[in-house]
Amino acid sequence: MLAPLQGLSVTQMPVGEIPATLYRPAAGGPAPVVVIAHGFAGSRRMMEPFATTLAQAGFIAVTFDFPGHGGNPTPLAGGLSDDAAAAGVLMAALGRVVEAARPLGDGRFALLGHSMAGDIVTRWAIAHPGAEATVGLSLFAKGATPDLPRNLLVIVGAWEPEILQAEARRLVGMAAPGGVVEENVTYGDPATGRARRLVLADGVEHIGVIYARESLEAARAWLNAAFGRSAAGLVDARGPWIGVLLGGLVLLAWPLSRLLPRVEPLAQGGGLPWRRFWVVALLPAVLTPLVLRVVPTHALPLLLGDYLAAHCALYGVLTAALLWRLGAPRPRWPGRPGGAALAAAALAGFAILGIGLAIDRFALAFVPAPHRAWLVPVLLCGTLPWFAADEWAARGPGAARLAYPATKALFLLSLVGAVALDPPRLFFLVIIVPVMLVFLLVFGLLSRWAFRATGSPWPAAAANALALAWAIAATFPVVP
Repeated sequence: MLAPLQGLSVTQMPVGEIPATLYRPAAGGPAPVVVIAHGFAGSRRMMEPFATTLAQAGFIAVTFDFPGHGGNPTPLAGGLSDDAAAAGVLMAALGRVVEAARPLGDGRFALLGHSMAGDIVTRWAIAHPGAEATVGLSLFAKGATPDLPRNLLVIVGAWEPEILQAEARRLVGMAAPGGVVEENVTYGDPATGRARRLVLADGVEHIGVIYARESLEAARAWLNAAFGRSAAGLVDARGPWIGVLLGGLVLLAWPLSRLLPRVEPLAQGGGLPWRRFWVVALLPAVLTPLVLRVVPTHALPLLLGDYLAAHCALYGVLTAALLWRLGAPRPRWPGRPGGAALAAAALAGFAILGIGLAIDRFALAFVPAPHRAWLVPVLLCGTLPWFAADEWAARGPGAARLAYPATKALFLLSLVGAVALDPPRLFFLVIIVPVMLVFLLVFGLLSRWAFRATGSPWPAAAANALALAWAIAATFPVVP
């Protein structure tokens, strides 16, 4: 995974309070600059595959953290309630980075953005026609015309929603005869600035499109054509290797879990059979989005993170209340409190220091910046009730078969239901549902192995709740 960095000079180049990273060939001369922007809840680390691939081809690439994201301490004004204010802040930050980066090259520059940033780089390129080319991944582009932005490449994952694919065809159709668009066909001449092209990256969704080799090669070829270049070089192939690394770490947890101390001589848990358990599983999934539709959830300066924490907290309270109402065995203090605390600390340490640091190094920012650290214990107050109630409900002698995956599937469906009830405010939660699915699959395995070793649901509940609070604090945008 380190091969794409060979032969490159990678340096930090903060633009005021905006963290930014510069990638360029170690022995290269003047070249066009490509400013690369991340999407909602992303960071510059997430966009590194494009930076290294383009720098290997001789470009000068710059990634950065938008306000409210990653390590940028400036809150994202406007949030989702004021699109004009938020877009203005994001475009201003992009403009500052372009202004700082452009003199580092030969004077020519291009823009590349994913998701939220696809719209931002497109808007900026329309307002500042000096950009020679724009690459938009999984974007909605307001204000685009047949002439602007110049030389637009649109890349969408083949597994992404039809609404994004339709938007991609609309944008490229402005240059296609009759508006009929075929994949991988260039319409117009890059020399005139009116070229457009659609690429559907096979087998990937909204996040995977960033790591797809097809996306990286298409962006490189497009920018080469726009700038009259032909250099190639290594393509950042970390995508599959990230999966191998994380899969290996998860599998390593299986033998390590056997070292956890036994907390209970007999396994503990609610142990409800399906004839009673389905009520505990289903009602919170239905009621939580309905209640939160009318209850304010803007308690934290964390865009959508506050809602997700509130969703977890209410979900957990409702689950616990139903367990009590149905007469499930009452939760009790662990038989060996010290062993439970040790097991929880070991699980949390493995999740955050093992899996988390690997994610932070190769995928996205997972270590909260200093100005975000205080959010972790606050968010834990929301995530802990859900994991604690859910672990108790799904574990124990006589527990319904497949109870654990059933509650996780219903939780995700509950989030989708919340989005359906309030799309303007919660739409971006749809983006994290696939990520949440992976999170719950991975930490579900850790929970299963921990429960078998300890006999108690509490260590996994505490560790998983902390890991989710940590991830939300590190990634969701900070707002005023």
